[in-house]
Amino acid sequence: MPATAAPERILVVRTRFVGDTVLAIPFLRNLRRAFPAATIDVLVEKASGTVLADCPYVDELIVAPGQTGQSPLGTCAAVFANAAWLRERRYDRAYVLKRSLAAILQTRLAGIPHRVGFASQGGGAFLSRSVRIREHRHEVEVFLDLLRADGIPVDDGHNENWVAGEVGARIDALLAPLPAAGPRVFVAPRSTATEKEWPVERMARVVRWLVEARQAEIVFCGAPRDMGMHRAIADAAGVAAHVHDLTPEVKLRETGALVSRMDLCLGIDTGLLHLAASHGVPVVALFGPTDPNQWRPWGTRVEVLRSPVVVRGALDRLLDRLRPARVAGLRWPPGAARIDAIAVDDVQAACDRLLPARRAALAHAG
Repeated sequence: MPATAAPERILVVRTRFVGDTVLAIPFLRNLRRAFPAATIDVLVEKASGTVLADCPYVDELIVAPGQTGQSPLGTCAAVFANAAWLRERRYDRAYVLKRSLAAILQTRLAGIPHRVGFASQGGGAFLSRSVRIREHRHEVEVFLDLLRADGIPVDDGHNENWVAGEVGARIDALLAPLPAAGPRVFVAPRSTATEKEWPVERMARVVRWLVEARQAEIVFCGAPRDMGMHRAIADAAGVAAHVHDLTPEVKLRETGALVSRMDLCLGIDTGLLHLAASHGVPVVALFGPTDPNQWRPWGTRVEVLRSPVVVRGALDRLLDRLRPARVAGLRWPPGAARIDAIAVDDVQAACDRLLPARRAALAHAG
């Protein structure tokens, strides 16, 4: 294990999406255990990084001045600008939790002496220690593998999250008008990748069943662009009085507090499910083209629904035959599945299995 005698300055790079950022929490906890006196900063996106605002293992969330990914020339300029900015912060270590050559190059050009990251995209040559990503491994374990490779022991990888007192009080006030007798179900139906979405009419049928058969109150909260789908589901369900879209009132940092007050989260493979799971909320997760072995909600009671019929490319099928160990023991077969193959009845049954006992008793009353 690396020496920890002197306080160090450590940079963790985890930019982009909400779900990926939430899944870094077990990594951050174990890093803090190894370096209790260190300064640990996390490089995040301006928007998604707020989900770590209350994380006790982080000293500061920082946002780089340059934005990569716009164009090759723009990315190159951003890499050099960010490297110069990071150099001034004088970090001793960097852990790059992103499959990105640009992110790795930034830490190398910043002069950070010890750099640990993934060997993908040619980044291994610029790292002090590079780690090969094991196929179909859960993203939490992939992140923890960076610590393991660096000689740092890890715990059981359990999930967790936090709610600041003032944030929780505000959310409780927003939820106070909702009836308290039945379960509160958070629904996350939309993704920036439309192929991950379940048909609106099917989600509406489940929402109507939750309200009419299980006396539930339905809560939506997402980005402003999601509100159109929220309205479409509510209109098709015909139970508008029991559907509450809190998108205009709740910021991303507050969404964690909101989902923590729910009895169940239902949705497609999106970051909001990971946020719910980090607060210990049971999750019904609908998967299509993405791999639940890698992306299922972590560390909570979860029901993953996915068609067993998946599409594998010719190269993948050949590699499966030549190297059967690459898919041996997987709970879900790798490949892309059709999310519209998931039946409404199966989703309803999964919800019933996960609704808390005190709420599930309502199902027998009617």
